[in-house]
Amino acid sequence: MQVATTATAPEVLDSRQRGDARAVAVAHRPGAVPVARRTITADVAERVDDELVHEVSVVVSELLGNALRHARPDDSGRVLLRWQVRGDVVDVEVTDGGSPGEVRPQRPAPMATSGRGLRIVRALAHEWGVVEEDDGRRTVWAALGGPTRRRRPVA
Repeated sequence: MQVATTATAPEVLDSRQRGDARAVAVAHRPGAVPVARRTITADVAERVDDELVHEVSVVVSELLGNALRHARPDDSGRVLLRWQVRGDVVDVEVTDGGSPGEVRPQRPAPMATSGRGLRIVRALAHEWGVVEEDDGRRTVWAALGGPTRRRRPVA
């Protein structure tokens, strides 16, 4: 396990690598999103195409932003981001301390400035879902790069 120093990554509390799986625990504050996004982007950029790197970056921003905005941290005061590259698929998970509300895409008003995050995740991921743990923790996950639900033009 590596512990990041405040000079290099102020919001990353620790990071782990187990085989091809990676994990970063971040502080439960908004500044964690860009640091975590850069961390995962740098890692997956070496292994998947640029379009998928961009989609992973967007989805991680939305999932982590939602966890920081709507959920509690885990018992250690953190939110955990995990990811794994499997061929052309990137699996991402964000685990927090849970929240009283249900995780589902919203229907924001046309001029609303927020509320579209899970719709974006749903549009980019070929699968996504939520796992509620008995201890109150919640994991929202997404798989990107696999079979797509988006229409591709016929060549």
